[in-house]
Amino acid sequence: MATKVREIPDLAIKFIKNEEGCILHPYTDIVGKMTIGVGHLIRKGEDFSEGITEEEAEELLRKDLYATADAVCRLTIVSLTDNQYTALLSFVFNLGSGNYQASTLRSQLNRGEYAAAADEFPKWCWAGGKKSKGLYNRRTRERNLFLSDNDSGEANG
Repeated sequence: MATKVREIPDLAIKFIKNEEGCILHPYTDIVGKMTIGVGHLIRKGEDFSEGITEEEAEELLRKDLYATADAVCRLTIVSLTDNQYTALLSFVFNLGSGNYQASTLRSQLNRGEYAAAADEFPKWCWAGGKKSKGLYNRRTRERNLFLSDNDSGEANG
């Protein structure tokens, strides 16, 4: 049975754009991967040598986030508010679905241990073998968003 992918809230687009920034030409990210736009990892065969527009960057982000949303919906079995879903989208977009799948954060969340899961966010602040203050700050913002109230109460997928 296929997992239904939950719609990506506008909040997620705004939150991730704020966290990732938007660079309209190819650059090397903190771990040495070629990237463009809002954290889009450049794949073999993609040519962005001429750069992209802000609209193209957001289009790439939305496509990339669909895969992220698919992973979050497939790997998360508990209900999530929009804020919790957005925090997880940001986390998984940045770290990858494999890291989320293997994480204590996911295990605790799927046991319904929301507060314990939230406390796992800041532990994911390493890049290239070094603790990153920027990633620690991002994880703290994700944790705070995850714990913040919102009244949508929308169930996961």
